[in-house]
Amino acid sequence: MAGVVARGAGRKGTAMTRTARPCVLVVDDEPHSLASMRMALEDDFDILTATGADQAMALLQEEWVQVIFCDQRMPGRSGVQFLADVRERWPEIVRIIITGYTDPADMTEAINAAGIYQFLTKPWHPEHLLMAARNAADLFSMTREHERLSLEMRHLGSTTETKLEKRRRDLRERQGFDAILRSPHSSMNAVVECARQYASFDVPVLISGEAGTGKQELARAMHHASLRADKPFYALNCAGLPDDLLELELFGARRGAVAGLATNRIGLMQKADRGTLYLGGVETLGPRLQMALLRVLREGSFQPLGAHEGVRSNLRLICGVTGDLRALMAEGVLRTDLGYAISAGEITLPPLRGRRGDVALLAQAALFDAAATHGKLVRGFDDVALQFLENYDWPGNLRELENEITRMLVFAQDPVLGADLISRHILQACPTEDGADRALDPILTREGPLKDRVELVEMRILRETLTRHRWNKSRAAAELGLSRVGLRAKIDRYGIPDPSGQTAMEEED
Repeated sequence: MAGVVARGAGRKGTAMTRTARPCVLVVDDEPHSLASMRMALEDDFDILTATGADQAMALLQEEWVQVIFCDQRMPGRSGVQFLADVRERWPEIVRIIITGYTDPADMTEAINAAGIYQFLTKPWHPEHLLMAARNAADLFSMTREHERLSLEMRHLGSTTETKLEKRRRDLRERQGFDAILRSPHSSMNAVVECARQYASFDVPVLISGEAGTGKQELARAMHHASLRADKPFYALNCAGLPDDLLELELFGARRGAVAGLATNRIGLMQKADRGTLYLGGVETLGPRLQMALLRVLREGSFQPLGAHEGVRSNLRLICGVTGDLRALMAEGVLRTDLGYAISAGEITLPPLRGRRGDVALLAQAALFDAAATHGKLVRGFDDVALQFLENYDWPGNLRELENEITRMLVFAQDPVLGADLISRHILQACPTEDGADRALDPILTREGPLKDRVELVEMRILRETLTRHRWNKSRAAAELGLSRVGLRAKIDRYGIPDPSGQTAMEEED
């Protein structure tokens, strides 16, 4: 056994001596991998190593461990099986899987069974390994702080922002690109690498994509990966705001320039000096504000309302648009010179329907965030629920997904959320190669016999009703006005699979 930590009574004792540095347990059946990870981490952490699940369990009985790095494929128990046992006994330990063979099925199992915090793929880079360990140790400390603060809040009954919430926000900001959840084979990986390159160059960047795809979050990550990371980051969505209010918010005003303004108003252009300003929906700006924004980019100055002289600001501007930049310029919605000025770098975010394999990770993260906010204990989703969530095309992207997960949490009665909690329009959606066909329009307008089109609608309604009633055929038949025999006949006719594995002709208990 390698690695030394300060020993106290251990996990079995009533008192515990903690180390001055966080303790990391590395589990891998390959000795050279253990040595490499020890070398990458030992300057910042106390390291324990184990060559298998049994040896690792023995160490956990005696040592105070905050973070575990575990290889997935090992003789005997796999990494997921081992970490699932760890989760049951010591749920506060942050669990990270290292694998070179990650596929969506493995990820779903790891998320549900072991509550994996992060996936690292082989070959890993020492700096990435070290950053993951630091973030995991911070998360461990944050969780412990949450337990302490929760006890205090029971007595204080305070409704103000807790220290924990502030620490969570600070941790997310420090993580930068690591805070953008994605699978090892996600289409977002190329986007993040492109954004990482632009982050270190002080040039204006344009992020395009559908509404709700996370443009502001990507801009924030770029800021925290830039040389301006220690300076402020501000964000404003211009869509839907009138030009006079936007002008006040962006450029500020001198006292008396606006009715009711008794003091000088500092705008975001000045607040973001030496930092970063993200402006979403710049295609909605009027001509006058587009010209003012162009001046900021060209001259580095702006004029507050009521001021006679310009004010200089050394800010970095990141803009977001919903749509294609060149189409917006061709249609005259966006000034051509402004379009080119804000797009020295261009990044296009894929919609959620183009991120197959990411939905399970994003849904799980949204569930845990919502559960922490509302104080409700949950463990995750069952496999059927994840299948429905993965197969839907999410026209509202991340915002729609987060709203759906929160709604499921509100109605959940068990710690594992099932498909019966999912909204009916999602359950009725028919899976396609690009995601679910969420509307009836493709069926109503397609060519073909009326009988075939009606049967397709009927199949969707049957599947949704059965799922909502957890495949209780008696209840589903009663709601649909069918006999049990008639319902079973339709299930068999359409080949609707029962996730429990029962056949359509089996009797219910």
